[in-house]
Parts: sequence; structure tokens; C-alpha cells
Amino acid sequence: MTTSAPPAPEQEPPAPAKGLRFPSALTILALVTVGVWLLAFLIPAGQYAHDASGAPVSGTYHRVPNTQSLTDRLDDLFLAPVNGLYGIQDTTTHEVGPTFTGALYGSAGVFLFVLAIGAFITVVFATGALDRGIALLAHRLRDRGALLIAAVMLVFSVLGTVEGFAEETLGFYGLLVPMMLALGYDRLVAVGSAVLGAGIGVLCSTVNPFATGVASSAANISLGDGIFLRFAMWVVLTAVTILYVVRYAHRVRKDPTKSLCGFLPGDRDQKAAADSDRAPELTRLHKAVLVLLVLVFSFMIFSVVPWSGALTGKGDAAPYGWELDWSFPQLSALFLCAAVLVGLVARMGEAKLSSTIIQGAADFISPALVIMLARGVTVIMNNSKITDTVLHSIEGVVQGTSSSMFAVMVFVVNLPLAFLIPSTSGHATLAMPILAPLADFAGVSRALVVTAWQSASGWMNLWVPTTAVTIGGVALAKVGYDRYLRFVWPLLAILFVLICGFLALGAVV
Repeated sequence: MTTSAPPAPEQEPPAPAKGLRFPSALTILALVTVGVWLLAFLIPAGQYAHDASGAPVSGTYHRVPNTQSLTDRLDDLFLAPVNGLYGIQDTTTHEVGPTFTGALYGSAGVFLFVLAIGAFITVVFATGALDRGIALLAHRLRDRGALLIAAVMLVFSVLGTVEGFAEETLGFYGLLVPMMLALGYDRLVAVGSAVLGAGIGVLCSTVNPFATGVASSAANISLGDGIFLRFAMWVVLTAVTILYVVRYAHRVRKDPTKSLCGFLPGDRDQKAAADSDRAPELTRLHKAVLVLLVLVFSFMIFSVVPWSGALTGKGDAAPYGWELDWSFPQLSALFLCAAVLVGLVARMGEAKLSSTIIQGAADFISPALVIMLARGVTVIMNNSKITDTVLHSIEGVVQGTSSSMFAVMVFVVNLPLAFLIPSTSGHATLAMPILAPLADFAGVSRALVVTAWQSASGWMNLWVPTTAVTIGGVALAKVGYDRYLRFVWPLLAILFVLICGFLALGAVV
């Protein structure tokens, strides 16, 4: 890939006709919320009996009266955004509300994490170190941009298949977007590198305790069962996905008018700086801030990886003494402290540092609100008790099929369920105790059901607007969700065919 050809003039994609403009992510999720709320009036409520561990028992589904009044339903719709942020799931009734006693169901942890990331990245940018560092990296890799894309996606995919690295990619957009722009690509390349890189790893989870581990435990099999098929899928699907993104990136760099998302004002200026013959220089301050940046992100990755499960292949392995097992609360504190530390190193002063942190959080409020609304949709599903009814309908569809068809059907019927339950661990806990025993009647291994289930969950989470990784990513990158769908749908079709082929093959070997 070279830069010898003169850059094409910057062009915006044709503006849609007035009245046909695709709605924003917030509007989409508001419509989804109302749509699911209306469907809850038509879908009958139902429940499975649960065993001592809380898992539903196959064959115990029964209709239950929906005790919600119209006022209760309106209250659920009205409070959906609130419940999506800090709703509490009652330990007895399992309903979600802001005043119940129980476990946090809302996305408050992810919400604050996004704001903390915004504060940290904005402080780093205010020092000038990130701009200069990205310009230098882009200058040195201006002829090897494909290698950079492949490396980023491979790292994210490895982390995804090993420990379910997905939401954490939201913290990298402040780095990826300007870097890809400086290399002559568009913002969709940054989105594809993050969403598809990590997403394909989660789709092909090998020892991911939060997906394969939870599902294998619910299916009463070892985490290592079926790992060879999942590893083969990971190798092939990761390679295909990287090639897809690299091919699109090469096309955009060669002819910017081919971009599906266009360029915002100033985007192409970063490319011009990277094309300069003179390499940017880094001051001592720039180097110190960049070192802190690398250390913070490296520590973030180290702190969230379940090393005992990843290294031993056992989902229930006891954690090592040096494992931190951090989640979003600790990561939010990490990035807030890191923002202050960078400000002190850069000698910003109290007034400037405070205002920069506030501005950074404000700039990231839009994707944070998107994540909150996405979680609110699942609260409506939970409180109206229609999730088990959907699951029961799936249970009847997959019975009485051949082994190969059964494996493919498990994948297909889990697709709508993955839309309704974006959480892989929640989806696994609910579905696997029901679907895994069906494998015994179809003459296939339960491990194949686990693989089919996680493939459905991973495939849907690459594009559905109810998952924070996708909808939050496009919001952070300032890319229209409709443009992302145009970019990703051919790859989704390719992956769908490949997944079905692997599952059919796994059922007969």
C-alpha cells in the first residue's frame, strides 16, 4: 500500500433527501423500547421452574397470569431509561425497579466507565502528546496501514476469545479514530477494527469464562469440550473478518469517495499531516504522557483478564493470588485517577484540569445515554415475564430434526433470543439448561449446542442496536448506525454461511 498517488478531494456522501434521514442511535433505541413494550401486551407471560442454582428446568414451562396493571406497564415504560441506568433486581420477585433491594441490573457501571474514559482521553489530548504520537506512528506506518489494522484486530480477537473482551473496546476509540484518520482511512475502519475485532473473538470464544464457561457449566460439560471446533472457527472467521476490514480500508484510502460514512471537517487534515516528509518530534512531556497512556491501557487489560480460567481452560478454576478481577467500577476509578495523574505530569493547573475533565465527560455523554437506553429494553422484557415464553417457543422448534439440522437450528433460533438478551452470560444462564438436554435426543454432543449458542449470541452482537459494544462504538466514532449496517451486512452474510457450515460439520464428525 503506497501514498504516491495524490489524495482525492474530500467528499461528503450524498445527503439523504429531506424527511428520509436515518434516525440517531437514541431515537432507534427509543423506538425499540416502545416496540418491545407493545409486544409485551401480545406475548403471554410464562415461567420455567428453577433448580437450586437458579437455572430453568426443561419441561416445566407454564403460563402465569400477568399481574401488571396498565399503570404498572406504563410505569415500566416511563422508567425504562432510569432502570436501564440503576435499576435493582428484586431478590424475590426478580422484577427490576429503582427502589427494590437486590443486585444492580442497570448499566450504571458501564455508564460511568464511558464518562471516565472521556475525561482521561480528553486530558491526554489536551497535552498534545496523543496527537503528536499518533502523527508519528501514522508517519512511520503510512505504507503499512494494513499491518496496523490486522494487529489491532488480532489482539482484540485474542482477548475476546480468551476472556470476552468487548465492552472494554469502548475505551480505545479515542486512540483508534484519530490513528485511522491519520493513516488515510475513515471512521468506519476504526469501528470495524474494534467492534469486529473483539466481536469475532467473542463469537468464537474458546475458553472465555463469561460465555463458553457459563454455558458449559449450565450444560454440565467441561469448558474444554468442543474447543477444537471453536478454535478452528476462530482461526478462519478472524482471518476472514480482518481481510474484510483491510479490503475496505484499502479501497477508502485509494479513493476516499468510496467511504460509506464520509469525512467530518478536519478528518482529512490528519492524513495530510501523516503524508508530510518530516516526522513529528516528541518532547519529554509527550513521551512521559504516552508512557502513562500505554501503562494505563495495559493495566486495564491485565486487571480484567481471568488468568486462571484462561491459562488452565477451566471456567471454575480458583483465581490466582495476583489476579485483580476488576470490573467497571474499578476501571472507572482507574481512568479518573489516571486523568488527574496526566494533568499533574503536564502541570495543567487545578482550573484547567478540572474544566478539561468535565469537558471530556460531557463529550462522551451521548454514547453513555445510548448504553443506558439499550439496557432499559431488557428491563421491560424481564418485568413483563415474556422472556421464558420466547424461550419455550424455541424449545419446541429444535426438537425432531437431524443432527446437522439440529445444530444449525440451535444457532438460528438463538438469534432472536440474543437480540432480546444481549448479555452473553445472562443468555447462557437462561437458555443452555433448556437447549443442552435437547442435544441428547438429537444425537449430538452438548458441546456443539454451546458452540451454536455462542455463535448466535456473537453474530447478533456484531450489529444489533441493543448491545452497548456496537451502538456505543458507532456513537463514540461519530458514525451513523445506518452507515455501519451498510458496511457490515456483507460480512454478516459471509459469517452466517461459515458458521452454519462449521456447525453442520461438527455434528457429523
